[in-house]
Amino acid sequence: MANVTSMSGFILLGFSDDRKFQILHALLFLVTYLLALTGNLLIITITTLDHCLHSPMYYFLKHLSLLDLCFISVTVPQSIANSLMDNGYISLGQCILQVFFFIALASSEVAILTVMSYDRYVAICQPLQYETIMDPCTCRHAVMAVWIAGGLSGLMHTTVNFSIPLCGERVIHHFFCDVPQMLKLACSYEFINEIAVATFTTSTAFICLISIVLSYIRIFSAVLRIPSAEGRIKVFSTCLPHLFVVTFFLSAASFEFLRLPSDSQSAMDLMFSIFYTVIPPTLNPVIYSLRNEAMKASLRKVLSKEEFSQKKMYLKAIFKH
Repeated sequence: MANVTSMSGFILLGFSDDRKFQILHALLFLVTYLLALTGNLLIITITTLDHCLHSPMYYFLKHLSLLDLCFISVTVPQSIANSLMDNGYISLGQCILQVFFFIALASSEVAILTVMSYDRYVAICQPLQYETIMDPCTCRHAVMAVWIAGGLSGLMHTTVNFSIPLCGERVIHHFFCDVPQMLKLACSYEFINEIAVATFTTSTAFICLISIVLSYIRIFSAVLRIPSAEGRIKVFSTCLPHLFVVTFFLSAASFEFLRLPSDSQSAMDLMFSIFYTVIPPTLNPVIYSLRNEAMKASLRKVLSKEEFSQKKMYLKAIFKH
């Protein structure tokens, strides 16, 4: 650590200094990353190719999968490379990009989950007005707003975070450039602007959470009035996966970002951070696919030989134009 204070980049301590654990961590992360990559690409492909899934719900699900795909790609590949090379160094430029895309994609994920909850609310509580309210133009504008809001959030955090003077060794007790851990490196009282930005972002996330909760309160009150048990099951099969994803992602992220950063990162803290950085992008495709009959039927159609050849011809026709 002799030259840590003089270098421009940072040292990511990761999970362990033990070489065996580093290799194990790299293998586990590689398997998880490949699963997330495969699952999310499948959802993007299915919702694009199957015309039966060209509805607002699956349009938003496609963008959620795209966000998940990008989100897990921000941290996991770098962590795998560091473990395999037994080198935790990350350059200043890489760290800036990692912080920007991590915050931007996490903020966009919260926003898209909020939009998806509103979509379910309109579909279930105002079915006669659904096509009017959630028309294609509105859906496109909502998705554009999601990506723009995420980008602005990432830009604010990155600009403020990397304008703070750093004191001491540039060692981050994490497997990626985590903002709360980076604040430990800031000189005393120099990170008040970052706290202000974090407070604004947290308040916005809290508003999104309240909106999601209110949507589901109205959804469940409407579902309980459905006389048919089959109808209630059908509604729950589309709503419960989304509710689980929202609860899992927001609770894990809130715990990590609202607690004060400690001087050292325990193994339990590192393991818990996986619950909002790695697990959601990996589990989301499984949750949405297994609980959704339309998704499972479409997956079987896309994977069948006859259907696959038809889709291949369809893609060729698109690329020719």
